Formats: sequence, structure tokens, C-alpha cells
Amino acid sequence: MLNEIKRLMLAVTAMLVMCTAVWAQEADGLIDDGYLPCQADTIEVFSTKMERMIKNTIVLPSQYFEEESSDVIYPVVYLLNGYGGDYSSWGRIRPDLDYLASEAGVIFVCPDGENSWYWDSPINDASQFETYVTTELVGYIDDNYRTIKDSRMRAVCGYSMGGHGSLWLGLRHPDVFGICCSMSGGVDITPFPQNWDMKDALGEYAANPDLWKQHSVIYLIESGKHNEGQKILIDCGTEDFFLEVNRNLHKEMLERKIPHDYIERPGEHNADYWSNSLDYQLLFIQKAFNELEDIAE
Repeated sequence: MLNEIKRLMLAVTAMLVMCTAVWAQEADGLIDDGYLPCQADTIEVFSTKMERMIKNTIVLPSQYFEEESSDVIYPVVYLLNGYGGDYSSWGRIRPDLDYLASEAGVIFVCPDGENSWYWDSPINDASQFETYVTTELVGYIDDNYRTIKDSRMRAVCGYSMGGHGSLWLGLRHPDVFGICCSMSGGVDITPFPQNWDMKDALGEYAANPDLWKQHSVIYLIESGKHNEGQKILIDCGTEDFFLEVNRNLHKEMLERKIPHDYIERPGEHNADYWSNSLDYQLLFIQKAFNELEDIAE
């Protein structure tokens, strides 16, 4: 009996390994990157503004493929990568994204944000990722997948550069993202003028201090940016080098009475923290979705 159980477990393990490697090879038009969960597609979406193709990972819930659920539409969570990452980063941080998608009943979209900080760069025409994510990619996903086309059922979250990006995009485009969540976000870029290639998008800080300030999330808050009903979560580790700028953002939002959730937990600026943080952020997002679940019926 024990031998039969062992053989069954080995067979199941082999099937799971094969599933991860084979999906991209067998599905039409997909790119075989060798690192995709069973329910993931790697797609390329053309950016009209940048005049080039951008890669993205799409992770669908298992029920998306069930015949009896063929008319069901789904909320979407956009997961943004940090500096040095790409469209595959979230799949490496959380290889169980397909399980999470099925459990939550959501579609995950992981765009390649390159090192863009998710701005439309005023000096680099090849880096126009605010337009790409909020208009071109969201439009493509809504046109080609069964999504709920309502900003309140569309969330954006990310880590580090992507944490900045999630708040930058969400606060500036509440008609697109009703929920925005940041983990370890670089929410004020002005203390870091020599870091992370930001000068490639904004020019040298010394020559453009106002421009740098205007491209920081905290500036949006200081300038009175606030969207009624938008759900905001900010999350940072107590050993993170971005902790102070996140605390400053939290303080500014409290002073302006802007509703938001703020979390500090032990942790550094690393994948272990972001992996754990995603669980908290998905609970926050799911709660917001549940408040509006009747629109999907």
C-alpha cells in the first residue's frame, strides 16, 4: 500500500513539473520562456506610443477554462515589477500565482515595466509606460479576456519601483484603477538622485529638481491629489531603505485625511518580504472586490 502511495505521489509530481514547462510550448502564439505556471500565457502587446512590442505574463484562474463558467467575467490585478525586474519577476517571487488566481477568482497581469518607474518620460520616447499600462495594456486585456470593465474591480500593486508605479498610476488614473497597493515603494524619488537610472527618464536632478519632485508619489498627495472612494494600501518593512519616505507619505495622507491602510512589518527590501506582502495585499484587494461583487452578476 505504501509503495502504491509513493508511486502516485511521484506521478503527480511529474505531471506538475511537465505542466509548468509545456504550457508555453503547446499554446498557439505564446513565447516559451521556460518559466510559466500551468495557467499562464506570455503575450506581447504592441505599444502605439512607443512603437514596439512589450512582453506581459497573464495568469488565469483555473475556472476560466471550465465550460460551465464560460460566461463568467473576472476582476483583474496588475502586478508591477521593480527595478531590474521584468514581466516574469512576479512568477519567480510567487510561483504559485496560478493557485492564487484560482483561489481568488482573479486574472493577474504582469507587464514588463523595464526600468521605467512607470512614467511617461518627458525626455525618452522609448519609455512611455504610464500610457502603456493604463491605456494600451488595460485596453488589450479588456478586449481579449473576460474581464469586469469597471475601475472598482481593477487593482494595481507592485514592489519597490513597482510600488511607486502602482500609486503613481492609481492616483493619476482612478478611472482605470479603483484599488492601488504599494509594497516597499520608492514613493519619494528626490532623496535618491543617482540611483536606479531615474535620470535616464527625467534628466539630471540638479538641472531638473522640480521635475523630479513632480514625478514623486508624495508630490501628488502634497498637491492635493485625492480620489473619492479609491482604496489605497501602503506596506513597507521596518528594515527597508524606503521606510522613511513611506512614513512621510503616510503622515502626509493622515494630515490631509486621505483614507488608506498603512502597514509596517519586520522585513527588508527583498523578495521574501514581497512574497509575504502579496498575501496581505490580496486580502485587501479581495475585500474591496467583494464589496462590489454584485456588478459581476
